[in-house]
Amino acid sequence: MAWLQLRINTSSELAEQVGGMLSANGSQAVTFLDAKDTPMYEPKPGETMLWPDTQVVGLFDAAHDMQDVIKRLGQARILGPDFSYKLDPLEDKDWEREWMDNFHPMQFGRRLWICPSWRDVPDPDAVNVMLDPGLAFGTGTHPTTALCLRWLDNETLDRQTVVDFGCGSGILALAALKLGASRVVGIDIDPQALEASEENARRNQVADRLEVYLPANQPQMQADMVVANILSGPLLELQEVITGYCRVGGRLVLSGILAEQVEKIEQAYARDFILDKSEIEGDWARVSGTRRR
Repeated sequence: MAWLQLRINTSSELAEQVGGMLSANGSQAVTFLDAKDTPMYEPKPGETMLWPDTQVVGLFDAAHDMQDVIKRLGQARILGPDFSYKLDPLEDKDWEREWMDNFHPMQFGRRLWICPSWRDVPDPDAVNVMLDPGLAFGTGTHPTTALCLRWLDNETLDRQTVVDFGCGSGILALAALKLGASRVVGIDIDPQALEASEENARRNQVADRLEVYLPANQPQMQADMVVANILSGPLLELQEVITGYCRVGGRLVLSGILAEQVEKIEQAYARDFILDKSEIEGDWARVSGTRRR
């Protein structure tokens, strides 16, 4: 099916109204993009944050009467008859296949490989995690995930119990299990993430050692290791919960942290953990440590 993209630059105050107008005029999907490469950090819970200069993109069937749409938009007070826009055809592709073709096996550390489930493994003797992310976040391509995977590859996980906060696709949980952990508990607010984790565990023949829970059902336990690749806000809000899951002498790794947020995270966790030197990669960081005795 052929598509057209209508792009309109506006302000953060008007972006949602413009998006609503596009939807009312037949747009099949509306996306908000940064119009001027402005940094944007974490929203507060329940908050939708938009860039000061926001580009609103509407996706239309190519057969749609776009001249009529543009005419009606120009009659709206917030845009006016001389509003600026760009109308482009969107190449008709199998976007799922396009994504799959560009997702390749990746090595993290000395032993660990993350391999798409539809590709052959490059090293059968390595620790290979076969991954199909599905609808859940986590492929290893994001720096925060890569930082955690390299950390796990360097740790001793034989017969260890692990808690994975924000497990997503299960990538960190599966890596821990493949590296020798005896039991991993994955926790996520998204039921689809839990489904993806369970399916990936079956694909890797470790389903009998993975348990997944929504926060309301998360178990009371202490683990040898806690991994939490989420965001700095939840890391601070859930500090007591995350710390409580880590036994005395246990290991902790936190990511999803922007480089400028490291000091705040370190200060929050230093009371209960002897912290390692934090690792920074580009804009992102990893904080790790050992629970104080």
